[in-house]
Amino acid sequence: MTNVDLAIVGAGSAGAALALHAARAGMRVVVLERRALDDAGARWVNGVARWMFDEAGIAAPQGDERVGDERAFHLVAGRDAAARVVVRDHDVEGVDMRRLVARLHADALGAGAELRGDVNVQGLENGVLRTGAGDVRARYYVDASGLAGPRLLRQPRVPAVDICAAAQEMRRVRDLPAARAWFERHEVAPGDALCFTAVAGGYSILNVRLDGDELSILTGSIPALGYPSGARILADFAAEQPWVGATIFGGARTLPLRRPYDALAGGCVALLGDAACQVFSAHGSGVGIGLIAARMLADALASGAGPDRYAVRFHRRWGGLLAGYDVFRRFSQTLTARDVAHLIRAGLLDEEGARAGLSQRLPPLTRSLVMGRLVGAARAPAAAVRFAGVLARMAAVQGLFAGYPGWVPGRGTWERAVARATGESAALGAA
Repeated sequence: MTNVDLAIVGAGSAGAALALHAARAGMRVVVLERRALDDAGARWVNGVARWMFDEAGIAAPQGDERVGDERAFHLVAGRDAAARVVVRDHDVEGVDMRRLVARLHADALGAGAELRGDVNVQGLENGVLRTGAGDVRARYYVDASGLAGPRLLRQPRVPAVDICAAAQEMRRVRDLPAARAWFERHEVAPGDALCFTAVAGGYSILNVRLDGDELSILTGSIPALGYPSGARILADFAAEQPWVGATIFGGARTLPLRRPYDALAGGCVALLGDAACQVFSAHGSGVGIGLIAARMLADALASGAGPDRYAVRFHRRWGGLLAGYDVFRRFSQTLTARDVAHLIRAGLLDEEGARAGLSQRLPPLTRSLVMGRLVGAARAPAAAVRFAGVLARMAAVQGLFAGYPGWVPGRGTWERAVARATGESAALGAA
């Protein structure tokens, strides 16, 4: 039997970052991954805001880990290029997750952590982690295994309507002049990102960027609402454009969209990353917030504060942001491409708000932002009222998480208040 201080299930970016921080703090750490270590974590390009690496205590990507330069981001309503928001001076850059995960693995190993691949974790039994490669006993256990893992805290399964089927591929370009002409017709310079929204339901995108002679294609949707998956959207786009060539690398996976679980810890067990639903659901990215949570969890465990203290600290610091943007995600699911165009033309969906969402921050309450909302209210009063209601609920959720309780007894006053503020129908029915 293996005896350690910390056993981590899942060697993706969040699990590997936790192993690195915990090992550097002097803990004996073992990481168990169901796939080969070379296949662990996301295998595609993900957009991550640079500030999140600083917050997580992880060096920002350099060299081959970075994909493309930071350029303008064009948010377009459906395929209607006339209704768009252009975001400049954002801090989001493309990260080759294969290389980032490999770096985190190497750094964790260098700090003294043990990483084991091809290990099937069966679950916790009498305080011992049962695996296909032998039992593991630890002081603390962390489930960082994503949606398909052993659910060590018996966390509820995410409903299908709260799951995004995303895909991303880097493709070769067969005909570079034709590719450039296509982007030019859409009024987008090479290197800029062109993101078509509401292409398959309100919560869906087709995001493309030409980088030299390579093309990045990112897609996502919610198939449970009756729409094609991100992988299908990607394949259809590639088939429609004769200048799109063969796949270089990429992949597809499902992502949880709901806000983080109320209970991120129990006893000696903690949840991390997708297994905790620590995802910025407005656009489905969980890499940055997972890295930040990993640092917070490592600090709590190494100090002896334990998993429960991590849960409280995380929710009070980040829970309101994630839950607030989940309110916006639920609103966006109801929008058609025409609705998005209407919000853009009315000035209710503008550059400052879009930049905040890209960077996973709350929009600043600037004079221009307030004036833009007032102008939008005059142009489209009905849409403004609806939009204002969403913003009010986002603010209410922020306040609730500032007072996150030191424990989550289950369907108490705090949980019911959050359910009402976020509009979670199942929770509202239980309340």
